[in-house]
Amino acid sequence: MQEGPDHDHPPGENPDDRLMPPGQTGRTDRPVRHYGPVPKVRDRDSWMLSFGGATKSDESFVVSLGELEKLPRSELTADMHCAGKFTTLDNIWEGIRARDVVEAYPPLPGITNVIVYGQYGYSANVRLDDLLADNAMLATHQDGELLTPEHGFPVRLVIPHLYSWKGPKWFRGWEYLLEPRRGFWEERGYHLRGQVWAEERWSYQETHPGRLPSQSADRGENPGNGFDGPSGQEYAG
Repeated sequence: MQEGPDHDHPPGENPDDRLMPPGQTGRTDRPVRHYGPVPKVRDRDSWMLSFGGATKSDESFVVSLGELEKLPRSELTADMHCAGKFTTLDNIWEGIRARDVVEAYPPLPGITNVIVYGQYGYSANVRLDDLLADNAMLATHQDGELLTPEHGFPVRLVIPHLYSWKGPKWFRGWEYLLEPRRGFWEERGYHLRGQVWAEERWSYQETHPGRLPSQSADRGENPGNGFDGPSGQEYAG
């Protein structure tokens, strides 16, 4: 299970006073944010991933991380933005571009939405356009080292222009959707898109016609739930 409010780690100072997204505070450490057990992975190369749903070939593809790593590798330096209102600065990610994975296991033409999965059944809705962005990556390394178990070893999804609940630790794959569907946090009142610079935190901010209902909206609850950011099951941080 995943990220909750940041009670244990006071924000570090933003060292260079760079412009932060709305509501965010920069920090230089790498806090760990999740609830529940960290998976015990004995062999990273045999970690299995699945890419399915509405694929172009109508097949589901199940591959090991070792197989996936035959795709080209890339490096990316990017900040990571937690919906709990802090930003970790200048993460150096290394891994496989998400768009290369999309090209290897392509969707049907016209697909716009994807559900991405982490361990324990965690899910998040991501637009296909966001997976195809230059900065979207299946990361296996952070700051020059293999991911630690607490930070998502052996692989995590990184989409820096979205809040980090959209990027599961212990990544397990994705499903191309014929119709949009909310993931774990989107069902509980969080924004379907989650763009950081637009501060898209909550489902009530969704203004497009025919937006999908969330459980919080259905029940008339305050999506903020009395605190500043998501808690519970979020594979981020």
